[in-house]
Amino acid sequence: MDCPQKNRRQEKDRLSVVYPSLIRRAILAAGVLAAALAVDFLTKWLILNVVMVPPRTIAIAPFFNLTLGFNTGVSFGMFRELFLDRPMVLAGIKVVIVAGLLVWAMRTPKQTETISLSLIAGGASGNVLDRMRQGAVTDFLDFHVGSWHWPAFNMADTMITIGVVLLIAGSFWPVRSMSSVQKR
Repeated sequence: MDCPQKNRRQEKDRLSVVYPSLIRRAILAAGVLAAALAVDFLTKWLILNVVMVPPRTIAIAPFFNLTLGFNTGVSFGMFRELFLDRPMVLAGIKVVIVAGLLVWAMRTPKQTETISLSLIAGGASGNVLDRMRQGAVTDFLDFHVGSWHWPAFNMADTMITIGVVLLIAGSFWPVRSMSSVQKR
């Protein structure tokens, strides 16, 4: 007789645990994504409007320069010819990837995954906005050894890299349930 009431109560208890954690993950993901976007936007704006007026190479250290470049390809300029005439195709692909990363970030029980996926999504979003606004991504960080230069990159790429490293490192950490955290 009490079975339907008991089932409703159990469902309500389950939802009261699921939704707050989902909301917390959504807030965390949005905050990390927004921070990554803000860092990327601010640094690109400073480079384009302050530091590189006029465009030049600025030696910061024997292995590091600030230099202005525009990447029309994918990472490190790969597939440049394929997307040169179609920058919005690449932007569209990245928007779909960002959406998938955010869904993953919302569904994972691991906070490190939420943070790392949001960093990757934030970095990718920064580069998508660049590509949509100017048809290419603004790059300015130039590391080198002697005359060999690593492809120039930006803070969005840095956020993506940090996110990937954190995602890989976090895959080795065990998942702690909320009940084990609450018992402490």
